[in-house]
Amino acid sequence: MVRNYLIVTASYWGFTLVDGALRMLVLFHFFRLGYTPFTLAFLFLLYEAAGIAANLAGGYFASRFGIPRMLAIGQMLQIAGLLMLSALDPGWGAAASVAWVVIAQGIAGVAKDLTKTASKSAIKATSAEGSGQLFRWVAWFTGSKNAMKGIGFFIGGLLLDLAGFAPALWMMAALLGVIFFAGLLLLPSQLGKAKSSKTIRELFGKSRGVNLLAAARIFMFGARDVWFVVGLPVFLYANGWRFLEVGGFLAAWTIAYGGVQAIAPLLVSRSPDGLSREVPAARLWAAVLAAVPIALVVIMQTTVVGRPDLVLVIGLALFGLPFAVNSSLHSYLILAYAGSEKAAEDVGFYYAANAAGRLLGITLSGVLYQFAGITGCLVGSAVMLLLCWLITYLLPAEERLSPT
Repeated sequence: MVRNYLIVTASYWGFTLVDGALRMLVLFHFFRLGYTPFTLAFLFLLYEAAGIAANLAGGYFASRFGIPRMLAIGQMLQIAGLLMLSALDPGWGAAASVAWVVIAQGIAGVAKDLTKTASKSAIKATSAEGSGQLFRWVAWFTGSKNAMKGIGFFIGGLLLDLAGFAPALWMMAALLGVIFFAGLLLLPSQLGKAKSSKTIRELFGKSRGVNLLAAARIFMFGARDVWFVVGLPVFLYANGWRFLEVGGFLAAWTIAYGGVQAIAPLLVSRSPDGLSREVPAARLWAAVLAAVPIALVVIMQTTVVGRPDLVLVIGLALFGLPFAVNSSLHSYLILAYAGSEKAAEDVGFYYAANAAGRLLGITLSGVLYQFAGITGCLVGSAVMLLLCWLITYLLPAEERLSPT
C-alpha cells in the first residue's frame, strides 16, 4: 500500500510541476502580447469549466476502471494540450489565437482534474490505519504537490525567458511522457476499483457532510483565485516587477503554502472519531482567513502607502498560513466524509465544486481588476471567505469515519 501511495504521489508531483509551469507560460506570454486582464482571465475559463465535468467523470470512471487508467488518460490529455498550444501560429488574428488557446486550455483542464481526482482517491484506497494515517497522508500529498506547483510557477517564467513559448511546451510534454510510461509499468491496474453509481441521481446523492464541504470549497478557492490568477500578477508587473520576479513570488508563496499544508496535522488537535475536533478547527481557521483580506482592504484604503506592492505581498504571504491549514483540513474532511464503497465518486464531486470555485474566482479576478483594481479583487475575496466561514458552521461533527 505504501509503495502505491508513493508512486501515485511522485507521478502527481511531475504532473503538477508541468501544470504550474503551463499557468505562468500562458499568463506571461499573452500579457506580453498586450492582452487585457479580462482576456487573460477568459483564457483560463474553459480550463476551469472543463474541470467541473472532469472531476465528476473522473470519480465515476476511477471507481469503475481503476485509478491507474484514469491517471494515464489524464497524462495523455495534458500532453495533447501542450502540443496543441505549441502549434499556435503568431500570424493568426486575436480571435483565432484566443479560441485556439481556450480549447487547448480546456483539454489541459480536463487532464488536470482527471489526474487530481484519481490521485486523491488513491490515498483513500491505500491508507489502512484509520483517521490518523489518513490525515497525515492527505496533508503530505496535498502540501508536497502544491510545493511542486510553486516550483512549476518559477520554472514557467524561467523557461519563457530562456527557451521561449513553444520549446518550453515541448520539454514539458516530454517529461509527462516519461511519467506516463512509469505509471503503466509500476501501478497495479486494479487499484481503486469499486462499486460505481448506476444512475445520475445516485451519482449526485451525496451525504450532508460532502455537500456542505463542497459548498464551502467553492467559496474558499474562489477567494484565492480572485486575486491570485490575474489580479496580483498584473498588479505587480504594473508596479515595476519583472516576469521572473512575479513568477518567483508566486512560486515562493505556493511552496510555502504547500509546506504548511504538509505540517497541518501538527497544528490541528486530533480526535478519536476523526471529526469532533477537526470540524471546529475548520471553523476557526476559516474565520482567521477571512480577516486577512478585510485587513488588507482597510490598510490600503485608509493609509498612505508608499509601496502598495510590498504591503500586498506581505499581506498575502500571511494569507497563505490560514489558507494552507484550511485547505489541508478540507482535503482530509472530504475523505473522512466519503463513503468507502464510492470514495472516488465523492472525491470527484468535491473537486468538481473546487473547479467551480476556481472558475468563479478567475472570472471575477479579470472583471474586478479591470474595473476596480486590486482592491476590488480583495473585497471579492473577503466576501467569499465570509460565506465559506458561515457554511462551515453547518458541517456535521458527529459522523464517524468510513472504514479504510
